[in-house]
Amino acid sequence: MHETAFLIGQIFNGFSVASLFIMAALGLALSFGLMRVINMAHGEMLMLGGYLAYLTLLVVPGPLGILVAMPVAFIGAALLGAVLELTVIHRLSARPLDTLLATWGVSLILQQAARNLFGAIGVQVVAPSWLNHTISFSTGILSGLTLPDTRLFILAVAALILGGVALLINKTRLGLYVRAVNQDRPIAAALGVNARLIDLCVFALGTGVAGLAGVILALLGPVTPTVGQSYIVPAFLVVILGGLGSLVGTTIASIMVGLFTALIEIYVDVSVAQVLLLAFVILFIQIRPQGVIAVRSRALEG
Repeated sequence: MHETAFLIGQIFNGFSVASLFIMAALGLALSFGLMRVINMAHGEMLMLGGYLAYLTLLVVPGPLGILVAMPVAFIGAALLGAVLELTVIHRLSARPLDTLLATWGVSLILQQAARNLFGAIGVQVVAPSWLNHTISFSTGILSGLTLPDTRLFILAVAALILGGVALLINKTRLGLYVRAVNQDRPIAAALGVNARLIDLCVFALGTGVAGLAGVILALLGPVTPTVGQSYIVPAFLVVILGGLGSLVGTTIASIMVGLFTALIEIYVDVSVAQVLLLAFVILFIQIRPQGVIAVRSRALEG
């Protein structure tokens, strides 16, 4: 393989990983930016999405099953997120440490429930036939480069999700209310905005997006009770690096982390790459504590 083709392949892999981080981190960015809630059970929403995809494909086999699984996973994870917000998050929202510990407990409960229902080994979600292809280059400087359709599909889904959330936040009345509550909750409430309902909607939206991310992850490997834990730490790093509550910052940070990971793995193994990534994030935060994009919000003050 030509060196240029290898480098382009690694950059493509970096953007592919970044797309996964975007979907995993969007919900965290929304909920923390608005509610200052650290949801340690967010990774289990990815896990839930993967298992719902598996169950959906049992009912709807065939090439269109994965397309049916995506809205099913979104709705299922959003509903579970709404229940979690109503029963745990709302009651403990004024005590961040208690919220963190409570959601960690929920995380452990959900993992054990998945083990009891599906086993510890995991289940396989088979990609449809129309994703079992690759785009290959056999001549020129790109000779040897292959781009799997599955990875291209992941990039497309991430772009659609990001665009949809951006349109929702910036172009709809719900988005206007979200921005109002995010900027100044007491004033927004005084003007008639139901801040409590906005919190619920945003939290459910974030967990729903995580459920969608779980469907995408299921195309890349088996769904296990702990599959979400592999992405929750990088997702938190992305949220911190991007600037708390900033969708643009989260997107830029996801690309930075994805490219950094893919390119550094050219020279070192995966374990060392993770250590270097953490060192990179720490160094970046030391230089720019507010993250890539600084968000001005009363919700983040104090």
